[in-house]
Amino acid sequence: MIRSSAPTRIDLAGGTLDIWPLYLLLDAPPTLNAAINLYATVELKPRKDKAVLITSLDLGLKQRFASPRSFPDGHPLELIMRIIRFYNPATGIEVVTNCQAPAGSGIGGSSALNIALNGAFNKLTGRQYNRFQLIEIAKNIETQVIKVPAGLQDYYPAMYGGVQSIRPGILSVEREKFSLDLKTLNNRFVLCYTGKPRQSGINNWKVLKMAVDRDPSVLHKLSRIKNAALKIEKVLRKETLAGFAPLFNEEWQARKALAPGISTPQMERLIKAALRNGALSAKVCGAGGGGCIAFFVSKGAKEKVAEELTRLGARVLPFNFVKRGLQVSA
Repeated sequence: MIRSSAPTRIDLAGGTLDIWPLYLLLDAPPTLNAAINLYATVELKPRKDKAVLITSLDLGLKQRFASPRSFPDGHPLELIMRIIRFYNPATGIEVVTNCQAPAGSGIGGSSALNIALNGAFNKLTGRQYNRFQLIEIAKNIETQVIKVPAGLQDYYPAMYGGVQSIRPGILSVEREKFSLDLKTLNNRFVLCYTGKPRQSGINNWKVLKMAVDRDPSVLHKLSRIKNAALKIEKVLRKETLAGFAPLFNEEWQARKALAPGISTPQMERLIKAALRNGALSAKVCGAGGGGCIAFFVSKGAKEKVAEELTRLGARVLPFNFVKRGLQVSA
């Protein structure tokens, strides 16, 4: 049996800018994120026949197929099916997946699962793809599934872990890892799930098309996000949180200007209540319209903020930032 796991993430700044060709139009801006210990896990067990048995524990789905040739199109488990087809194992296979991130939470659960699946099948089939190649495979297969260009950022915390900056450029992707004290970071963040899956508050495909068409308003708003990300990158590079709070808010305000639908009335109520109880700044994770909110809080205020969010009906997700990325074992 092959087992693998990969962490999800909190996106700190620069999301959306990691989609080709937006990062080329904006001269390689950074996207910043941090891996957290809500894991996507995979178990693979070869069979003696050609049958494929897929069990998704978090989705509550279980399907059996005579072989990969019988996979249907547009299935809820399409990501897993396409990865199986790509690696084309010599025998049938039993696949069991699980993700600790709530569905539609906006913290990169599907990308973490994608990386965990690629790591497991790479081991099983002996393909020996390197980490960069695995990320490329994951990105391209996800693009096939979602039918629009996929961003890069979510694969990097899943693959490498830690707090990092990702800068896709002309020749390659530069990755910088920051040596922040993760215990200190843990004490300054609260993550809550609104109870409602994200509804793509940012339509990345629409933003991309408008940017390519040189829409001045969209380009200006993307530049605001880029500038905030550059400032946060400088702060993290100093291995300090001094000055982080206002910049975290600056990025959030720029993101809301780009796509007002990223935040719902419920989310706004939660953010305002948290700010009254010790949070310094907040931003919605991922594409928004639902899902998770990350709060940066004052020293010693984590418990009070969490209690207030719980009182208002949000689900506070216990987590820690982690240095580890993809792990695969046989």
